[in-house]
Amino acid sequence: MTAPPPSPITSLANPRVKAAARLRERRAREASGLTLVDGARELLHALDGGIAVEESFVCRDLVRTADAAAALEQLESAGVRVMEVSPAVLGKVAFGDRSDGLVTVVRAPARGLSDLAPPPGALIVVVEAVEKPGNLGAILRTADGAGADALVAADPLTDLFNPNAIRASLGTIFRLPVASATSAATIDWLVDQAIRPIAARVDAPVAYTQIDLRGPIAIVLGSEATGLSAAWDDPRVTPVRIPMHGAADSLNVSAAAAVLLYEAVRQRA
Repeated sequence: MTAPPPSPITSLANPRVKAAARLRERRAREASGLTLVDGARELLHALDGGIAVEESFVCRDLVRTADAAAALEQLESAGVRVMEVSPAVLGKVAFGDRSDGLVTVVRAPARGLSDLAPPPGALIVVVEAVEKPGNLGAILRTADGAGADALVAADPLTDLFNPNAIRASLGTIFRLPVASATSAATIDWLVDQAIRPIAARVDAPVAYTQIDLRGPIAIVLGSEATGLSAAWDDPRVTPVRIPMHGAADSLNVSAAAAVLLYEAVRQRA
């Protein structure tokens, strides 16, 4: 006789549930090297990107979309430990309110500049000191849509694989090569790779439409609060501005990334 399936985990005090819930905090993610993926499309991108999966929590009553069903099937086919849980338990480990019935613990890749292999004519995105993971994720999503070759987080103020960044990127963070480094190291690496840094600055003398964005370049963006640091006041860096015709002096950083990236796409076409 076939053994009945195990009963779903209902206790919020279950050790595995508590360990996963701790990954909602940056300190726990950095100590363990793990992070949470709590969306079906995000999880499918992670699986397609070959990310190592540790375990997954599923509430089958909430697996209602084709993407969620496909992700669950892939997890089970790969022999991943899939633990059935109650809706309350799933809510405890989820990072937000949209889990598609699945929350998965994955190992966050440790990536540095040496792991990147930019192709000829590379289009790179550099974001310095971006604090909000939602902005980081939105930039990643735009970079993926524009066909960028990599993203570098320079002197990041949020962990690269923050679950909110994963969600805001729709999981494209697992498909686009990413790395983190100091701003100084990033500038040196770009120059060594013969990639021109094009830095968005509100005080730049030249508009972005007047600059040649073909060939190997890096679009460099700073935080909305402080802009780029003094590290980018470097003769090897070309400053450009996005003209502003209203009261505000700058765009949201993810909007600025979209403007500059798609101008590069237009010129390259």
